[in-house]
Amino acid sequence: MALQEAQPQPSYILRGHGAQVHSTSFIRSNTRLVTGDAEGWIVIWSLATKRPVAVWGAHEGSILGADAWGVDKIITHGKDNKLIVWKLSEADEGSMSVVLPVDTPPEPRKQPWLLYILHVNTMNFCSFAQCHLPSDVDNSSPEELLVAVPNILSSETVGPSFRFSKFLVLTILKVDIFHFPSSQRLHTVPSDPSFKGGMIMAISLFHHPLTTHLTVIAGYESGHTCVSQLSLDAGWKTLYISQPHTQPVLSLAVNPAKDFYVTSSADAIIAKHPIPSRAENIIMSIEDKPLKTVQTKHSGQQDLKMRNDGKIYATAGWDAKVRVYSTKSMRELAVLKWHKEGCYAIAFANVQDEELAAEDKGESTDLTKRVGKKTVKEERIWKSKTTHWIAVGSKDGKCERVNVMLNCGKLGMVEEVKEEMRPM
Repeated sequence: MALQEAQPQPSYILRGHGAQVHSTSFIRSNTRLVTGDAEGWIVIWSLATKRPVAVWGAHEGSILGADAWGVDKIITHGKDNKLIVWKLSEADEGSMSVVLPVDTPPEPRKQPWLLYILHVNTMNFCSFAQCHLPSDVDNSSPEELLVAVPNILSSETVGPSFRFSKFLVLTILKVDIFHFPSSQRLHTVPSDPSFKGGMIMAISLFHHPLTTHLTVIAGYESGHTCVSQLSLDAGWKTLYISQPHTQPVLSLAVNPAKDFYVTSSADAIIAKHPIPSRAENIIMSIEDKPLKTVQTKHSGQQDLKMRNDGKIYATAGWDAKVRVYSTKSMRELAVLKWHKEGCYAIAFANVQDEELAAEDKGESTDLTKRVGKKTVKEERIWKSKTTHWIAVGSKDGKCERVNVMLNCGKLGMVEEVKEEMRPM
């Protein structure tokens, strides 16, 4: 059966943004969805009620990215050259406006408490990346965070008349890594002066699980991607560099084991790349080859995210379609279509098996309005935490959430394809 004959419908449509949705992210064990749009608005939705719980204007430019830091902080990155950390716990939501951006509130919407602000480079539309410090590094605490952004010096050292010159292109190949809560710049990841990759378009930041070495993956305007790693004795080293794309890299996603990653581009190619664990294992060459490339025939896959079990990933495309792929075979598994205009942001719910087991054992003492062993409210919260949602943001100002797991039986896929989509 052809996929077109069994198109799944969205489980919910979340309306309220007045501009294209550029960022989607599940936070707080999937009880909340954060969406950000091209006019700088942030909306936090309750997934139990499917209603907004906090709405505010976070930036004077388009939202590039938004995510949580712990349970009580939200990080937003805007095109106004600012990265802001807000304090917003679940208890704080009660004082926030719930009037959506398309509506006029009776009084001005308040902002959450502003904790930190960084002035960063956003000329290249690249969102920030973040990772926590390992617990065994210099007595670090869970409250410490590293944030990576394109090098700020590019916009400081080049005058306005040169912003679109070749000189600018050569000055923004570096990545800055900041520490929170100190707001101090800890590292600047260098690049080879001979490497002409253009602007940085996508970043990932993590500590490699085999070595705990800080690792940065970047995608460039030229279609290149590279992996750099910090070691105590040798400093920053480039472990891998490849150019699988003929157009700018638009997004990249790293698998949970940190042994490969996938890139999408303005061209129709999706590429799967290795992540070396250390420099001494590398045989250097002029350029490395990806593990696999796929010619999808669909140009402009703007955003790419991988599910937390590493088995599937999905892309949000300029053609208004969401495509789901297997990370193992790189085959297309499903096509989800509902939006009328281009899709720009996508996110998977982060469902943890151990969390499901703990939630499932919980029993309520309230004997009214029970669903099994849970009250109606508890059942809604449990469902929001344990459902494998995909959230998709579009140019038409709508955010759709499609339950792939509930709909996969309607896609007309053969059994081995359904098995690839099933969580481990």
